[in-house]
Amino acid sequence: MALNGEYEPSPEQWVRDQVATYEATGGAEGNTILNRPIVVITSRGARSGKLRKNPVMRVEHDGRYAAVASKGGAPEHPVWFHNFVAHPEVDLQDGPEVRTYRARIASGDERAAWWSRSVAAFPPYAEYQEKTDREIPVFVLEPVED
Repeated sequence: MALNGEYEPSPEQWVRDQVATYEATGGAEGNTILNRPIVVITSRGARSGKLRKNPVMRVEHDGRYAAVASKGGAPEHPVWFHNFVAHPEVDLQDGPEVRTYRARIASGDERAAWWSRSVAAFPPYAEYQEKTDREIPVFVLEPVED
């Protein structure tokens, strides 16, 4: 089951370009940021209800994914954080495959395990955490069965 609705592209040109390239090629191109693999996640806007698409680092384990709300270590969460909280059902494209997942914030030992996997997949996350006073949220995305 894929999300339906009006798509509103990101105000950031690089995000629009990356998502368009990734989707047009089934993930064969536009599939890295800083030489690390990415996935594209579609969420529903917390306020607008419109579909939003974001490239995020690919952190996968046993068919589940993490989405790290780092915003490069900024003091505030990325906008998509609020989308995930308000509407936890998201679509994730990993290469040509698109599946629906339910997002939830990890805590405790589970967060620690996913944080470790996330830093292994994208080492700058550790630096981002040092730059901010907030604990960077880690969402676990679990497949929704059809």
